[in-house]
Amino acid sequence: MSTESGTRPARVRLFLGKGGAGKTTLAAATALDTVRVDGSVLLVSIDQAHSLADILAVDAGTGVTSVADGLDVLEIDSLGLLEQRYATLHRLATVTGGHEHAGQFDLPAPEELIGLPAVQELLALTEVARLADEGRWRMVIVDAPASADAFRMIASPRTFSDYMDRIWPQHSRIAAATGTDPRLMLVVALYDRILGGLGAVRDLLDDRTRTSVTLVTTPDRAGFAELRRLRSWTAMATLRLDAVIVNGILPDLGEDGPAAEWIASARAAQCAVVDEIREQVTETPVAVCERRSSEPIGLRSLGEMTSFGEMTQHHRGDRDPSQQGSDVEPVRISHDTGTGVDAVYTMRMHLPLADPSSLTLGRVDDDLVVGADGIRRRLRLASGLRRCIVSEAEFDGTDLLLRFAPDPAVWPQ
Repeated sequence: MSTESGTRPARVRLFLGKGGAGKTTLAAATALDTVRVDGSVLLVSIDQAHSLADILAVDAGTGVTSVADGLDVLEIDSLGLLEQRYATLHRLATVTGGHEHAGQFDLPAPEELIGLPAVQELLALTEVARLADEGRWRMVIVDAPASADAFRMIASPRTFSDYMDRIWPQHSRIAAATGTDPRLMLVVALYDRILGGLGAVRDLLDDRTRTSVTLVTTPDRAGFAELRRLRSWTAMATLRLDAVIVNGILPDLGEDGPAAEWIASARAAQCAVVDEIREQVTETPVAVCERRSSEPIGLRSLGEMTSFGEMTQHHRGDRDPSQQGSDVEPVRISHDTGTGVDAVYTMRMHLPLADPSSLTLGRVDDDLVVGADGIRRRLRLASGLRRCIVSEAEFDGTDLLLRFAPDPAVWPQ
């Protein structure tokens, strides 16, 4: 385990996308490169089908394990976490056993659990947030599961916490906790503890100064289509994108013969896809990682890979600075024209690469419900916009533009 410590929480970089073991390999190589540049790193797998230990050729053990100077590794056992956290609920049921209705509850023992949908993933993210806040590492690099599973995992803390708070609002919990039933006080304490854990994960993901995403794709049409969806999803979740890596492009052999010609033709098709990705992903570097003749296994082989920093720097230099883009704020609000009930306000939501035909929009009380590419996000409106109605909506290719007009029935006179 690393001995370096500090008081500042770690930055977090999530590796999402296509590539399976290839994505894990890039995460591991990036972790080694980050150690050389930035100091201590924790490399974490939250995929239930772990492959970190196999790629690093180490025994990851059952907890945080030091595998190199400055590099620690953890394969999170989400089922073990579930069993551990559930034990608290089981003890609570034991405490309430004296209640006249206790016989209605037949909870299984913790060791009987075989997994609960979404709960294991939530617990894995909660553990990442806890470790990142310890201050023992400068960077926590997270190898996430496959794209759709990863995004459901990332979206779940906000979804669960929002619904839990609506089902049992804070003022109702306070009233229950200050009552005379000690069993209900314990239930409120447990409920608030769960909400606190979800809130910690949500705050970490929302902090664009600490958390960023690296998207991994493959140089083919299917990979590009998945990249578009995943970029739309991460923008919807307001995650900051730091880089895109196109993994597995064939090398330029520069030789003659039928085999070399076949490879050159396949590489040309891959390069055409890479060029399209660069044309559409203008806000961040697009790095390319060539396929190697042998699979990089072990620390030495991973350390010999072209560093992620060199790849991104190279492609930054190749591009027109005016096309490099910047870290665009996910939601921007401005006052366009007019005053009072005649005013017009605009809200822009950054949704690059979103499919315009998939966009949906709704309003629930003080929240805006935005959908794109098969997912929805519930956004709490700014206080001023809650007294407005949506008068117009359009998509300009990168941003969803919503214009608001004050509702005379509730607008201050």
